[in-house]
Amino acid sequence: MKLRPAARSALLAVLLAASTALPAASEAQAKYPGYPSETPAHFTPATASFDYVRREAMIPMRDGVKLHTVILVPKGARHAGILLTRTPYDASALTSHTMSGHLAPMLEGYDNVTDVTVEDGYIRVVQDVRGKHGSEGDYVMNRPVHGPQNPTPVDDATDTWDTIDWLVKNVPESNGRIGTLGISYDGFEPLMALVHPHPALKVSVPMNPMVDGWMGDDWFHHGAFRQQNMSYIYEQEASRDSSIKWWTSYHDEYDLFLHYGSAGALGRAYGMRQLGFWNKLLAHPAYDAFWSDQAVDRLLAKEPLKVPVMLVHSLWDQEDIYGALAVYRAIKPKDTGGDKVKLVMGPWYHGQEIHEGSALGAIRFGSDTAKYFREHILRPYLAQYLKDGAPRADLAPVTAFQTGTNQWQRLDRWPLACERGCAAASRALYLEPEHRLGFTAPAGGSAYDEYVSDPARPVPYRARPIQPISGGDGLTWSRWLVDDQREASGRTDVLTYVSEPLAAPLAIAGAPEVHLVAATSGSDSDWVVKLIDVYPDQVAAQPEMGGYQLAVSMDIFRGRYRTGFDKPAPLAAGQPLDYRFALPAANHVFLPGHRLMVQVQSSWFPLYDRNPQTFVPNIFEAKPADYVKATQRVYHAPGQASFIALPLVSR
Repeated sequence: MKLRPAARSALLAVLLAASTALPAASEAQAKYPGYPSETPAHFTPATASFDYVRREAMIPMRDGVKLHTVILVPKGARHAGILLTRTPYDASALTSHTMSGHLAPMLEGYDNVTDVTVEDGYIRVVQDVRGKHGSEGDYVMNRPVHGPQNPTPVDDATDTWDTIDWLVKNVPESNGRIGTLGISYDGFEPLMALVHPHPALKVSVPMNPMVDGWMGDDWFHHGAFRQQNMSYIYEQEASRDSSIKWWTSYHDEYDLFLHYGSAGALGRAYGMRQLGFWNKLLAHPAYDAFWSDQAVDRLLAKEPLKVPVMLVHSLWDQEDIYGALAVYRAIKPKDTGGDKVKLVMGPWYHGQEIHEGSALGAIRFGSDTAKYFREHILRPYLAQYLKDGAPRADLAPVTAFQTGTNQWQRLDRWPLACERGCAAASRALYLEPEHRLGFTAPAGGSAYDEYVSDPARPVPYRARPIQPISGGDGLTWSRWLVDDQREASGRTDVLTYVSEPLAAPLAIAGAPEVHLVAATSGSDSDWVVKLIDVYPDQVAAQPEMGGYQLAVSMDIFRGRYRTGFDKPAPLAAGQPLDYRFALPAANHVFLPGHRLMVQVQSSWFPLYDRNPQTFVPNIFEAKPADYVKATQRVYHAPGQASFIALPLVSR
């Protein structure tokens, strides 16, 4: 039967309307009816057997930006405390480590405090910070609080406040008590939560936090730039999801950084001028207001102490060895009742407190120190503030692991010796002629030792080939602070001073302070000083430790900042000058039969960028011709004695 033209037009219109309403899959099915899609438009996982409920929310902030948040609620939870972690490292991935119907294995590998968080029934919340992964907004590295370095009305403190406010109103299984914890960048976030804190925030546990990136955490140490962290900056800022990866054509990072010369030249070669934080580093090589305004310890020193805080510090933290103790010094004076600030110091690398802790590299501690921390310190502490009716935790103001003797200590304060500058609590360990080391000031002999520092052959900070800090299996970056220092002591451009074997134990508890009298033939110089525990030539219980040179505390100082961190100035060539700087804190006993050692050198490569040894306005922009050899002299003469002030304590 033929249709009339009008009917044909009407039918065609109906068919066209129907076809435009069909989804693409339906069109394909209509065209190829034998091959329908096997994937449903919406799949609902069957999770009835799971022991947790996973929720994802886009939590609105005060400026309208929404932050992606994963909420993990144990099945049957009622009146449970909430543990919040804010992270730039992808909340979805971190809470899906191993797909499982059980919460603990799913978090294993990231949240290795599951023996506390999961077993004790806390609601676990992990949130992407502003501008990273699933969260909206713009990313700024360690976004400063509102003020001179951040003109916007939002920061990590306000984002945490808004998140907590939403959680207490929208997670019905909670008891309204929230704690925040995290490590490294995630440890910076619990500190930000202390700025005008939300009333529901009951406890904060910053572990190995980023605090002051110039003084001694990730970016600089006393002015020397940590150039191996360039890969982190690159991957963190090049894309929202951190999918753009650092690349290299070298197996040995020593060769990579030496090839490009300055850090600035390497940054140009890698296109890093496109990254906002990299440009800020280039513009602020000295400790100006950009750094001091956002130093977290300075910020919190101005804030009232309202929330209980447990600061967790690692004695061999290869990344953020400065931050936790800096915050402790800043806020402990506010703890007038003596119960709001706790400090824990463990024998760990950065973040090892949530992993296995019976050893670090070749150094053994006799027990799983990290498990002890989690079970006997962290667990009762969190319960006190987050669980209904929990007892008060029986914790000392300071819980510290003493290395050498391998024992936990309950202490009233830190440091045990009085604060820096108290002569009665320190003893000078002098560099002496003939490369000796002792507690008697030099009275004669040669006035100095010297070596040639050649930027073309910088001293490696560990045995080559030098690995990257991240990016593959089998990397040992976490252990470099306990590497055997014999690799350096055999070089002619490293001065080594050694004591006689000890007849009795020697205990230190605090930050050793360097008093170096030195001269350079150049107009700028770096000084690296290491305090080392030298094991006996043979160790029966652990033969591989025979003669081991264990660095107890070591750091670098950039000479141009000798008279002020904010005002770089050239050094007077050939003149003995005083350099004073603190090494990282130690809680260590040098045992009988061991010897003390001090090493002095002028490069620590490629962890730190090379000092050209010619004063230039900005070392990031140093040219090849600026890098010159320099003759370095370290003095040990009457009136020009070099020494390390050791914070001695009685055992």
